[in-house]
Amino acid sequence: MTPSNSPNQPLPATPRSPLAWALPWSWLLFWAPAALIAMFQHGPMPMYSTRTLSVAWEMWIHHSFLVPYLNGVPYSDKPPLLLWLIHLGWAIGGVGDVWPRLLEVMLGGLQLILVSRLARRLFPARPLVAHVTPWILLAFSYGFLFGLQVMYEVLLANCVLAALLCLVPTPRNEAPRFAWFALAVGLGLLAKGPVMLLHVAFPWLLGPLWSQWARRERRQWYVRGGSAILLGLAVLLTWALLAAWAGGETYRQKLLVHQTAGRVVDAFAHAEPFWWYVPVIPMLVFPVVLWPRVWVALASLRRPFESGLRFLLAWIGPVLLGFSLVSGKQPYYLLPEYAGFAMLMAVALLRLQERQGAGSRWLGPWPMALVSGVMGVALISLGALVRHGIAADPQFVTVVPYSVPFGVLYLLLAVALVAIRKGELYRVACVGLIATVAANGLFSLTLWPAYDFAPVAALLAKAEATGQSVASVDTNDGQYTFLGRLTRPVDLVHGLDATKAWAAAHPDGLIVTYPKRLSDADRAHAVYTQPFRGIWLAVWPAPAYAEALEKQQVSD
Repeated sequence: MTPSNSPNQPLPATPRSPLAWALPWSWLLFWAPAALIAMFQHGPMPMYSTRTLSVAWEMWIHHSFLVPYLNGVPYSDKPPLLLWLIHLGWAIGGVGDVWPRLLEVMLGGLQLILVSRLARRLFPARPLVAHVTPWILLAFSYGFLFGLQVMYEVLLANCVLAALLCLVPTPRNEAPRFAWFALAVGLGLLAKGPVMLLHVAFPWLLGPLWSQWARRERRQWYVRGGSAILLGLAVLLTWALLAAWAGGETYRQKLLVHQTAGRVVDAFAHAEPFWWYVPVIPMLVFPVVLWPRVWVALASLRRPFESGLRFLLAWIGPVLLGFSLVSGKQPYYLLPEYAGFAMLMAVALLRLQERQGAGSRWLGPWPMALVSGVMGVALISLGALVRHGIAADPQFVTVVPYSVPFGVLYLLLAVALVAIRKGELYRVACVGLIATVAANGLFSLTLWPAYDFAPVAALLAKAEATGQSVASVDTNDGQYTFLGRLTRPVDLVHGLDATKAWAAAHPDGLIVTYPKRLSDADRAHAVYTQPFRGIWLAVWPAPAYAEALEKQQVSD
């Protein structure tokens, strides 16, 4: 059934609009300024961005092209592709955090372009899928905010999408481009290691389910595809062998065991139950999860499935199962599949519109408007709640000076969702992205100082410049190395005996601690304190901290 061109339809009915042809990448023109604004609303986030930047910085000062470093020792957790891209910008414009963050914005824009191209290839009879998919993808709040971090996942997502593009037919050639597939797989392996294979293996292994060429040329599909994957692995192995030779015996053992013996499977630091991703997925697609039309569209999908839909099912389903089977789980592990989620929603919405047109108004984004309205009212009321002692948490107190204008903004966004009748897709996407950028702005204006390591990094840099040694209790993830441009490792101390020995050897040294509570006496002895993620960060003179720790253990 051919849909009408009613202006009240939730999605554009045809690609014939002058605006659609004049601005084929309108989603990118909207997303890019929002991403740039959000990216520079605050500094690099610990521990995510600061760790990556510190690894890049230590590679830079060690003049190490092959071996990443963190806190003075070779770092085996990640391959170096993202770090090489950071170094490329630093070689041209100098060391700083601007280029790495601009790089992440560019990688995010590339992700939108690649998913649009993949949608166009998979659904040539439905050209609107290529237009709708990026709009849905940019509305995912978690994916947008995590994409602002200087981390490896967005680069990995681009390599995954590029590899998948090489498998699907083009308008001119039905055969896969296995040479380019090998290159994309190799780059993905250099971006984040063997986990790249989990993202791309299933669409290839299940190729005959969705690809006519794979069904017709089954032998070539598997032989040439397997050869391409082996070639991609050879790229990773070449780097690993060169890095292992350059990094020494300890690094060699860590690298070869860590990256080849199942780092994700054994990541018990993030161990979660098998079903963990089921309740997490709605959070990953928030706020689109609050659009009833999407769920009705997904629930109404019926056979026969076109080849593009079969591709999406062969991609998303097995990858979700694979990541559910491994012990280590994090929401951002699925970032490459966000494009698949968005594309599946886009196809389902278009198929629903073809059958039912605009449908009931109850399918509109009224739950999203309700949540935005409640958020607005809560922010506007926050000042009164704090004054009456109902909201006593210090974080609420910090938000109060800016709560009213942001509350008004969220109320206006709620009104826009329900008062405007046209362009439901664009309302959902634009309001979702604006609300996310606003939330990030409110965080930056109010709560960011508790996450900002720039002051303590400046203190430690000054100490290093004067010859003082620095130690950290139990852990150091590079959170101040890059920010302070430190050139010497931060020592790690564990327990009273090690702390006393370090303090005796470095009587003028400083020790960084992360206590859950901080008394007035502790603040008097510390040279620097700040709240940090619900606990405290305190920098002590080494002898004072050793003495305080000894007194604490005696009293306990």
